[in-house]
Amino acid sequence: MDYEVIIVGAGSMGMAAGYYLAKQGKRVLLIDSHNPPHADGSHHGDTRIIRHAYGEGESYVEMALRAQELWNDLQEQADEQIFIPTGVINIAKPDSPFMKNVINSAENYSLNVEHLTAEEINQRWPGFDVPEGYMGCYEVDSGVLMSENCIRTFRNQAEAHGAVLKVNAPVTAISIFGNSVEVKTAEETFTAESLILAPGAGTRKLLPLIGLDLPLEEQRNTFSWFQTEESMYHSNMFPAFSFELPNETYYGFPSIAQTGVKIGRHDGGIPRDMDKAIDPFGTQEQDEQDVSSFAKSCMPKLGQHKMGKACTYTNTPDSDFIIDRHPNHDHVVIACGFSGHGFKFSSVIGEILSQLLTGNKESALDISPFSIKRFSES
Repeated sequence: MDYEVIIVGAGSMGMAAGYYLAKQGKRVLLIDSHNPPHADGSHHGDTRIIRHAYGEGESYVEMALRAQELWNDLQEQADEQIFIPTGVINIAKPDSPFMKNVINSAENYSLNVEHLTAEEINQRWPGFDVPEGYMGCYEVDSGVLMSENCIRTFRNQAEAHGAVLKVNAPVTAISIFGNSVEVKTAEETFTAESLILAPGAGTRKLLPLIGLDLPLEEQRNTFSWFQTEESMYHSNMFPAFSFELPNETYYGFPSIAQTGVKIGRHDGGIPRDMDKAIDPFGTQEQDEQDVSSFAKSCMPKLGQHKMGKACTYTNTPDSDFIIDRHPNHDHVVIACGFSGHGFKFSSVIGEILSQLLTGNKESALDISPFSIKRFSES
């Protein structure tokens, strides 16, 4: 047997899992069709928000808190900054389901959250122009993850603990046996006791290789940077944010290292044909239009649109993750469908994946909401 565990997909979740397994002394092989960190999936673009009071549902809160602990641990080993404690403000109408979830999860988990009116938000951070009738929940202990730095640190630490990484090596075949797996690339064949499949944007192409068909859809989304007055929007004084309007949801970041404020629209992406590369930013009419309109309305002190990039969301029908064993093979684990809000959890998901393939056989956290069975039973 070549390895104890093969991980197909060495992006955010796969690279984290590789680190935690290698740290336990497991013989680990990571295979990726690119050379992570890279710009062909969902972890590029410099930054990601980590929120604790989770508007998408309380089932994520304990995972978010554990993820933060693991990010803090990783920061101690990193050669570069991976977490910036900017705080995060969630802005929406008080009666929105998202805001109700934020408020309830903050109360139920005793999180350090401040409730602010629109006027109080605008006074504290003049870079906003929040309309009357909105409110904010400011998460003091949340902040920004430097996504590519995170991947690079996980990679460096995994390799330091003996993990082997094969890059620019698309997987062409996977065979599952009773107590082993075989994985082929164009040039090599590898065997292992167990398999983790976490290929991000490439998931739908690879699932048939392990006999699964899950209801995933790839969606093209974009994000942009704006000319910025540093004295107002710098990361040492301005928070990361989520902003829910009646029919649109945006997220954004303060200016970090003088790159300018970054804004993306979370909803409103378009289906992506996986047989083609991601269309460059600017090929769709709404690429610049949506975020510029939001900036003009709710952050009017920003300057002109500066640049943008495109990325891929791999969505499930309910926008919840898939983290589970293969229905027919306990030694095969799948992690996919992170639906545009998964990166912040990649540290804890890596830990969970490692737990599912080691002596514990179960995660310390409840991952039942992320079962594959919810689709076969619907």
